[in-house]
Amino acid sequence: MAKWHDAKVVERIDWNDHLFSLRFSCEQFPKFTAGQFTKIGIEQADGKVLSRPYSLVNGPDESCLEIIAVPVAEGSLSPRLHEVQVGDRLKVMSPPTGFLVLDEVPPSETLFLLATGTGVGPFLSILASSQPWDTYNNIVLVYGVRQFEDLAYLTKIEKWLSEHPLQFKFVPIVSRQTVADTLQGRIPQLINDDAISTLCGQEFDPSNCQVMLCGNPDMIQQTISELEARGFKKHLRRSPGQISMERYW
Repeated sequence: MAKWHDAKVVERIDWNDHLFSLRFSCEQFPKFTAGQFTKIGIEQADGKVLSRPYSLVNGPDESCLEIIAVPVAEGSLSPRLHEVQVGDRLKVMSPPTGFLVLDEVPPSETLFLLATGTGVGPFLSILASSQPWDTYNNIVLVYGVRQFEDLAYLTKIEKWLSEHPLQFKFVPIVSRQTVADTLQGRIPQLINDDAISTLCGQEFDPSNCQVMLCGNPDMIQQTISELEARGFKKHLRRSPGQISMERYW
């Protein structure tokens, strides 16, 4: 049964003027599986909770919960979350949910994690757990944003690169700028022209790859079409495939 818990903000990170992360303590929150999401909310004067779902960025074994967000101008909650400061109170719903988790992904040699914007959140949680490192020979994080300043958690990603230099590859993509050591463009086209494969050294091959997608629905749909043209299919429990996904709106 769904239940609201009290949480307290312990840290705020402003990556730029519109992208931010919140870390908060919630002792009552149950154990979750890396990649899952839950509802985060703010209690109103009438006692009702204004909320929306957010993926958890933190690993399952970390003591604090964490989300990454942007304030949507027409949104009811995100502009208010953007004003939250350390010490403020939030509401967190349990149990967590969602199927963008490795337990739902068939085994393979290579795992591609393809994200745009805040859709990188569940993949950061997955990478913060031991499961991917124990399961896949090759792991590639592809992280697309509009501007270079929108690339968050680079220090964390660089740490994984240092710890797993042969197993882990990172492909940053900036669509609206030309930046050294990044690809420019959009994920579907960069798959089509083999730019991602060339940079990371791994092919999109349905015989030995699993692909997880999270972020902009247009990116997801276009990427699925590109992958299907290469022989990939959506993964379902009743019909195993190579593509798992979660749309962000």
